[in-house]
Amino acid sequence: MKLVEIGGGSFVSAGRVVAVLSPDSLPVRRLVQDAKNEGRVIDVSCGKKTRAVIVTDSGFVVLSAEDPAVLKERTEA
Repeated sequence: MKLVEIGGGSFVSAGRVVAVLSPDSLPVRRLVQDAKNEGRVIDVSCGKKTRAVIVTDSGFVVLSAEDPAVLKERTEA
């Protein structure tokens, strides 16, 4: 099991990640809001601006302050 640092000293299993998205588009913002309403959001941005939205295969949505490109590099390393 490979763990990827997603910021704030937090990690996620690389095998469980379905998508890493930018939070700028309206569909992604809707996805985050729906997940918040259902209690499926994990916010690890530590009060910083959310730069990446990570969707897992279990339906959880993780909000990170790291850039999506940085997270992509970390998963490939």
